[in-house]
Amino acid sequence: MPGADAGIVGILLAGGRSTRFGADKLLHPLADGTPMALASGRRLLAACPHTMSILRAGQTKLCRLLTEIGVDVRVDAACELGIGSSLACAVRATPAAAGWLVALADMPFVGASTVQSVLGALRNGAEIAAPACRGRRGHPVGFSRGCFAALASLHGEAGGRRIIEDPARSLTLIEVDDLGVIRDIDRPGDLLAVAANVARR
Repeated sequence: MPGADAGIVGILLAGGRSTRFGADKLLHPLADGTPMALASGRRLLAACPHTMSILRAGQTKLCRLLTEIGVDVRVDAACELGIGSSLACAVRATPAAAGWLVALADMPFVGASTVQSVLGALRNGAEIAAPACRGRRGHPVGFSRGCFAALASLHGEAGGRRIIEDPARSLTLIEVDDLGVIRDIDRPGDLLAVAANVARR
C-alpha cells in the first residue's frame, strides 16, 4: 500500500491493565464504535505492514480483534513485568527489522500524516524520531536498527524514554499540529475531551 515500509516494524503497546479508566479502555468504543486499540492498530498497520503487539494472557478479545486485522499478536508473560519488558520482547522477536515504530494503543487520535512523518525521518537516517506538538514530545516514536541492543535489554516499567533521552543518541523531533500525539487516554473524561478537541479542528 502507498507509504508502507516493510522494513520498519510497528509495535503496538497494548498490555496495560487500564486501572485508572475503571474498565478495559482498550476495548472501549470510540465515537464510530471502533474499539480504541483497534483504531490505533489500524492506523499503525496502514504504515507498517508488519505490526506486532505483545499481550497478556487473558486479553482474549483484544487478541482476536487485532489478529483479524493483521497484527502479529504474541501472548507473553513479559507484559506482566511492564511496558519495557513488553517492548523488549517485541524487538527481540523482530531482529531483522530496519527499525521500529512504537505506538501506544491508548492514543487513537494520532493523525496518519504524523505517522508517515516519523517513518519518513527514519527512512532518511534518523537514529530516533518523534513528533512534537506545543512544545511536548509525543508518540509514536521511531527507533533505528542501531537501537536494537538498547531496546532489547529493556525490562520492567522502564520504557524507551531513557533511550530517547540518552545524550549519546540523536533525536529528531518533527513539529506537528496534531494534538493526538500528546493525548493518551487514562480516564473516560480524557476520551471525551480529546474527541471534542479533534472534532473542533
